[in-house]
Amino acid sequence: MNKKLNTVLFVLGATVFNIIVMIVIMTLGLALLSILLGGSINQGTAQFLFLFLFVLSIAGAFGLYHLLVKIISRKVDMDKYFHPIFKSRR
Repeated sequence: MNKKLNTVLFVLGATVFNIIVMIVIMTLGLALLSILLGGSINQGTAQFLFLFLFVLSIAGAFGLYHLLVKIISRKVDMDKYFHPIFKSRR
């Protein structure tokens, strides 16, 4: 496989990984909120908590992805296997 195909497959795999991690964090957060709070909160508070949980799941998925890429890049020479996505204009 060439570098461009490796890059495309890595980006697609990373996207699927991020979406799955985001869904898992969101599901676990909703389950935790329902266990802790149950039906004792009003609609406005529930909407705020859902929005907060959504943003938290996006940030958590990005943070976990960033950590994994940092660990992988220490062990594997990324320039050897992947084509650069962004090039310098100079």
